[in-house]
Amino acid sequence: MKEELETVIRENLIEIMPELEDQSFSNEETFVDLGANSLDRGELITLTLERIGLDISRIDFVNAKTIGELADLIAEKRKELN
Repeated sequence: MKEELETVIRENLIEIMPELEDQSFSNEETFVDLGANSLDRGELITLTLERIGLDISRIDFVNAKTIGELADLIAEKRKELN
């Protein structure tokens, strides 16, 4: 589950920031270190929630600093809703 979420988040991040496509980066690097500003992060959260079919407020996810943290938070919310 988490691995699947991390893949979706990585794909969305590359869609938003195409310059990352040819770069190697880990799921633990911060979004800031990857060059994502607050608008990029907001778009990433929105796009990810849409792609996985979760219709919930993105406010719960704004404190995620890495792909791994965001995947953990989404998985937790998904579990709460089921």
